[in-house]
Amino acid sequence: MNFWNEGTWLGRARIGSAPLPRVVTVRDGEVIDITTKAAPTVRDIWEMDDPVGYVRNAGGESLGNVDIVMANSVAKEGRQTLPHLLSPVDLQAVKAAGVTFVVSLLERVIEEQAKGDPARADALRGEILELVGANLSELVPGSDAAAAVKENLIARGIWSQYLEVGIGPDAEIFTKCQPLASVGYGADIGLHPISNWNNPEPEIALAVNSGGRIVGATLGNDVNLRDVEGRSALLLGKAKDNNASASLGPFVRLFDGTFGLEDVKSAEVTLEVRGPDGFLLEGTSRMSEISRTPESLVKAALGPHHQYPDGMVLYLGTMFAPVKDRDGPGKGFTHKIGDVVTISSPKLGALVNTVRLSTECPPWTYGSRQLMRDLAAEGLL
Repeated sequence: MNFWNEGTWLGRARIGSAPLPRVVTVRDGEVIDITTKAAPTVRDIWEMDDPVGYVRNAGGESLGNVDIVMANSVAKEGRQTLPHLLSPVDLQAVKAAGVTFVVSLLERVIEEQAKGDPARADALRGEILELVGANLSELVPGSDAAAAVKENLIARGIWSQYLEVGIGPDAEIFTKCQPLASVGYGADIGLHPISNWNNPEPEIALAVNSGGRIVGATLGNDVNLRDVEGRSALLLGKAKDNNASASLGPFVRLFDGTFGLEDVKSAEVTLEVRGPDGFLLEGTSRMSEISRTPESLVKAALGPHHQYPDGMVLYLGTMFAPVKDRDGPGKGFTHKIGDVVTISSPKLGALVNTVRLSTECPPWTYGSRQLMRDLAAEGLL
């Protein structure tokens, strides 16, 4: 059976240079344009009582074979003249949860202790792992046991703001980018030019409607500047939110009889980085090792304390913090321009992007106002 026939898929595409993004699904191996006045945006479908039923039954026209449309999305000329994929979200807030896995928690502590200097990180890693690694692996954040470990670490002089959100009662939730600013399958992803130590963050992201109901999931790359965040946590916005620094896709897989939240919780997410220098980095994140449940992270972001009337997409965090030496012993990993990053999971497909400087990626110029104007021009509002 064709992979795309096994689920209910929802995304966005552009037809060549036509300005208006189209709402699409995949049926029988074809990308189908299902944009209508009843649901002119992905946001509108997420808000429905039965988004799966709507997507499965909506009429539409084929934009072409899904493999061809995805190939168009990677080819630069295809993005200009042929149907190609966009990020599968539009008006939703784009949020992210940080420090949700013990491995990435320890790497954040190392970043902080290294003050953004990758040369110090290797020596610090062994020291910090010896001190706290075994204690943290079985902790439930916010529990009495976690509070006891916190007191012990403070006494040993290594307490960190990252340990606070990693094992403390409150999750780290931040804004990754603005609505319509994320990029999709095949697009360039951006690194701020000031960064010399950075990495991909392969994650699953949840599709959540305005009522807090989780309606599906997709893959994401929460591009991170380790040196910038390591200098100060107050630079998190500069480390995380830059042009083309949030990637999602290729499609949202809606929760139906073939896929649900339990599949997210048991998923494995694989990362591959292939560099223009011949470098190869591979790794796997297991969602079963997450320290906070997806439901608890959604509640930390959206509820009586904070509403998102257009819903949100929520990156769930990663356990994979790359440390493989690239340019010499002890120097760890950092991106090079031209790296091709592939994030994949058996039930969500693969998200592929190429690393550029954020100043060299296509600028973000298509915002909510222009989307509303284009929808109105086509009689869809």
